[in-house]
Amino acid sequence: MSKVCQVTGKRAMRGHKVSHSNRKTIKFTLPNLQEKRFWLGSESRWVKLRLSVAAMREIDKRGIEAVVRDMRSAGQAV
Repeated sequence: MSKVCQVTGKRAMRGHKVSHSNRKTIKFTLPNLQEKRFWLGSESRWVKLRLSVAAMREIDKRGIEAVVRDMRSAGQAV
């Protein structure tokens, strides 16, 4: 399973770690992903999503129903 948030699309960022001698090594910064279940009242079922913590905050603000509706309109299966 890839390390991509299903709601926001956040993924790993790639950059260089530069030492004192100016040697550059590739470094990845991974998003803070959590696997979480949400209850969809309209469909009477649980939905398991792989989310960043920023997406969890968005769900707290807007609600799971609105977020799932936007995901489906973007073409993602939920």
